[in-house]
Amino acid sequence: MKRALISVYNKEGIVSFAKELSRLGWEIISTGGTYKVLNENGINVIDISEVTKFPEILDGRVKTLHPNIHGGILYKRDNIEHVDKLKELNIGSIDMVVNNLYPFEETVKKEGVSHKEIIENIDIGGPSMIRAAAKNYEYVTVIVDPNDYERVLDEIQQNGETSLETRRYLAMKVFQQTAYYDSLIANYFNKMESVEFPDILTLAFKDKQNLRYGENPHQKAAFYKEIDKLEGTVAGAIKLHGKELSFNNINDSNGALEILKEFDEPTVVAVKHANPCGIGSGENLLEAYKKAYECDTISIFGGILAANRKIDEEVAKLINEIFIEVVMAPSYTKKALAILTSKKNIRVLEVPEIEKKDYNSYDVKKVLGGILLQERDTKLLGEELKVVTNRKPTDKEMEDLLFGWKAVKGVKSNGVLLVKDKATIGIGLGEVNRIWAVENAIERAGDKAKCAVLASDGFFPFKDSVEALAKAGVTAIIQPGGSIRDEESIEEANKHDIAMVFTGIRHFKH
Repeated sequence: MKRALISVYNKEGIVSFAKELSRLGWEIISTGGTYKVLNENGINVIDISEVTKFPEILDGRVKTLHPNIHGGILYKRDNIEHVDKLKELNIGSIDMVVNNLYPFEETVKKEGVSHKEIIENIDIGGPSMIRAAAKNYEYVTVIVDPNDYERVLDEIQQNGETSLETRRYLAMKVFQQTAYYDSLIANYFNKMESVEFPDILTLAFKDKQNLRYGENPHQKAAFYKEIDKLEGTVAGAIKLHGKELSFNNINDSNGALEILKEFDEPTVVAVKHANPCGIGSGENLLEAYKKAYECDTISIFGGILAANRKIDEEVAKLINEIFIEVVMAPSYTKKALAILTSKKNIRVLEVPEIEKKDYNSYDVKKVLGGILLQERDTKLLGEELKVVTNRKPTDKEMEDLLFGWKAVKGVKSNGVLLVKDKATIGIGLGEVNRIWAVENAIERAGDKAKCAVLASDGFFPFKDSVEALAKAGVTAIIQPGGSIRDEESIEEANKHDIAMVFTGIRHFKH
């Protein structure tokens, strides 16, 4: 007679599965709460202590860790020495293990949970059993996902046993599960010990979403989510309308949200190919949208929009005048939603807590042969803002300089942008030298550059950028400072009565 060991925390579907397994002639062994549920539902089940000849001890910490269990799982059925040894020791075969683990993930995410409770939800026997069964998949079926019950039963009903292909597939899921489970535990202890960069790095992601393709149609792609910290993110967004997000949609939407989170007042951010093409703040969202749109009325076509206030009918009408791939906001009025969803190809996302900023996570970049890990760039300014020119910025200039400094954090380096009235009017991005970025921003701003201010993510290595800005009529500059030629730039700014502020911190973005 075939025997199955069933011990599950998540009891979804387990009664019907066990009933059918019993009907097919399997003997069922079980533990604790699972034994009670199966027994109460009229299933003939054997308590595990009858198999181990030993009671559960230490408040259930030890119940399946026994040779009578692991011997029955791990022996090779075609190895005569293994078979004889089990006969000698009177150990019965265990041909199926059905187990899912203590809810460590759910426990560690609970508000106010104690360290003691977290520790008690680290499963020991479960991982040992399912790893043993997965290692011996040639002979043993192991199930950790209730979604696999039907597949297993179908094969047993049709063939009397599961196929090797299915057992190997189920074993794969076990090792994915235990690796993920252990990574959660390791990361919990890393946080406890304030270890920022552990010697061995384990990253935990789940809920895979297959994407149509990656950055280009010939690249396969998928999207994985973190276990928590989903508030205010693309991963936690609620899709109200439109097709599934593409790889580029997700990447660009994340870029828009990263920039948006720098601003507290009503703000709209437009992004195209991971770079902002317009950012505006105003007394209300309508004003903010107009400012963002007017920065670059061409590039915004087919772009991503993110707003940090409820989108109303007026804003929705303006958005619908052009083609936008994705719109994100914390909420929408009914009329606004009706207007936006009248277009088939727009994705409308609701992002609860869109203003959330406190993410204790890291930026991760994959390179050939390794991973780069760094803290997120959350620090806006250095120890102090330092005016280094003869003329100080006016209050109006300083307001725009600080707006620009927040905005330029989201621009790919070398990056600069021109600002007027809390709106970007010209953006220079992703250049290999600073002057090209400055010249591009001036060109894109046109006549609006006069009396504007400029923010630069890195210092000016030469005075040529200041010369170009003076010629365009720019009146104030904010930049990190720190070049060996800072004095030349300061002198050039003084020559043209330009105010210059050093932040003492740079914001490269590659």
